[in-house]
Amino acid sequence: MSTFQGVDHAGIGVADMDVAFDYWMHKLGFTEVFFDYTGPVPGLEEITKTKSTKARIVMLGHKNTTRLGPGKVKLVQRLDGDGAPPYPAGIGYGEVGLAEVCLHTLHTEKIFRELVDNHGVKSLMEPLSAAVGEQQIELDIAYFADPWMGKVELIDWKGLWTSRPAKPRIEGVNHVAFGVHDMKVTTDFYQQLGFTDRIFESTEFFGPMAPWYQVGRALPGHHMTLWLSGKGAGIEPVRLTPLWEDCRGEWGHVGPMDFGIGVQNIKKAVEELKRLGIEMHSDIQVLDVGNSEFKYFYFKDPDDQYVSIVETSY
Repeated sequence: MSTFQGVDHAGIGVADMDVAFDYWMHKLGFTEVFFDYTGPVPGLEEITKTKSTKARIVMLGHKNTTRLGPGKVKLVQRLDGDGAPPYPAGIGYGEVGLAEVCLHTLHTEKIFRELVDNHGVKSLMEPLSAAVGEQQIELDIAYFADPWMGKVELIDWKGLWTSRPAKPRIEGVNHVAFGVHDMKVTTDFYQQLGFTDRIFESTEFFGPMAPWYQVGRALPGHHMTLWLSGKGAGIEPVRLTPLWEDCRGEWGHVGPMDFGIGVQNIKKAVEELKRLGIEMHSDIQVLDVGNSEFKYFYFKDPDDQYVSIVETSY
């Protein structure tokens, strides 16, 4: 059994937790509150370059979570310094840094229309259908924005689930996408952490994303792959050609900004990372979040993304 159990959650920076609750809980259905913590967030000294980071962190799960939508969302509101850092300037899709959080759905178009037409959510890409990979796996996708213009994707993997008689619904996080410098280095790295099932690979520019890029600049090439693990949500590394800006931004910036990989035994995970020669940003951190403890540490991936290991005991 693998030590690592896929993406446990997508971390999303917010500037106002009340606004974020209305969006993620009331509009998107992430109503399961695992914890709501306010206070110091230790173990970030190397990442934030500050001695003390303070934030409100709320971990939410979806009421309809399934195998293709297993991931949670972690809402983070920075309370130190000047508050929530801004969304990285110039980000389109595939620059180094978190590009999106993707939610698995049933009946993508119906959910998209409800959100955009009836709940005032901003559309970023109208629903479309495609077939990807050697197996030509069918899917429906759409994109919309969170309150701070972070990208949220809806995806219905019709080709992975054969037929399910169910009403339209969101289920949970399917994957996180992030830009990288070197696709092979990144995929080799994350295969060590259990992301071994490649769902698709594409080297063609995805035309509907063209409006996201800066006007007056030639569109980049796209290299995308999607990897799932035995449990948890997946990862979608993206490599632009030519490489564009570093858009990681500051930890806690509004919009998608980090993700956590779940484990059952965080001490065992530390031993495994040391065996693999992977550098950690801190020792194991333990937050008292009320009914349980939130255990985590951040480690260094090939692009120094904001990625953590979390023990999923909450």
